[in-house]
Amino acid sequence: MGVLTSLTGFGGRDMAVDLGTANTLVYVRGRGIVLSEPSVVAIDQRTGEVHAVGVEAKRMLGRTPGTIQAIRPLKDGVIADFDVTEQMLRHFIQKVHQHRFAHPRVVVCVPSGVTGVEKRAVEEATLSAGARQAYLIEEPMAAAIGAGLPVAEPTGNMIVDIGGGTTEVAVISLGGIVTSTSIRIGGDELDEAIIQHVKKEYSLLLGERTSEAIKLAIASVFPMPEELVAEIKGRDLVSGLPKTITISAEEIRRAIEEPVNAIIDSIKTTLDRTPPELAADIMDRGIVLTGGGALLRGLDKRLRHETGMPVRISDMPLQAVVLGSGKCLEEFEVLQRVLVSPSSRR
Repeated sequence: MGVLTSLTGFGGRDMAVDLGTANTLVYVRGRGIVLSEPSVVAIDQRTGEVHAVGVEAKRMLGRTPGTIQAIRPLKDGVIADFDVTEQMLRHFIQKVHQHRFAHPRVVVCVPSGVTGVEKRAVEEATLSAGARQAYLIEEPMAAAIGAGLPVAEPTGNMIVDIGGGTTEVAVISLGGIVTSTSIRIGGDELDEAIIQHVKKEYSLLLGERTSEAIKLAIASVFPMPEELVAEIKGRDLVSGLPKTITISAEEIRRAIEEPVNAIIDSIKTTLDRTPPELAADIMDRGIVLTGGGALLRGLDKRLRHETGMPVRISDMPLQAVVLGSGKCLEEFEVLQRVLVSPSSRR
């Protein structure tokens, strides 16, 4: 088998996949991060044929004709459409290996709050997409490893991973999760809050992509020295015609206050459940933020203000989860105990 693998690439290099609600990142053993694309698939409704995956498909969101639909197959960090997720994973595996017979071992990240059924769905989709073996790793553990925290030491490390569909808060010590909170609130809820606010206050209908662009451009969760403003284009619900309005960062801050408060409450709840010795460690070492939500302007200042603890954003917040999973591949034997046991290809 070893000779065959080396001759044909049949086994394929081991891969780690951060299967996110908003973006999917792929790490290949020995090569690092090789792919980062939106978790979107464009499908022909009549034939079931896949038209585009990733960046191309995201450009089609809200802009497709009646027969083609751009789908986000993951919702709240878990698989919402099994078949489309499988097709997306197969596309990414083949894009990375450029070999239709590649059957690599794959480590996939899952939120810490997923049920056994949801874990099984991820495993089955990965195996159906062509993986030889599927391993699962919990996202906060992967994020902590990727952020460079000393997870194997007997000290408390607190990680907050804010993704598109979920927020994962965990206290890690001695290679295991001591206490964690997983809530199904993330970047998508912030986008939705902006859509609802603009609809209510201005009778203007926004699309998902416009809402996300506003969030990235001006959203903040703490008063900033310079408050930004942005122009928004959408459809007027009264006249039905396109309309442009100007909105301030302060107004967006008010609009997203509810989901932001839910995220802060989940951090406080986890701290409340942390054993005192580990809480003292966290007081010294601080809270580490990862995920796209860590880039929200002023989030670290707001958390410092609310918890009284030091807060820092990891060096590569968007890549932390996939880098941590990739480290598990590079040091497979050492880090095998943080992985959920594999299923072999039947």
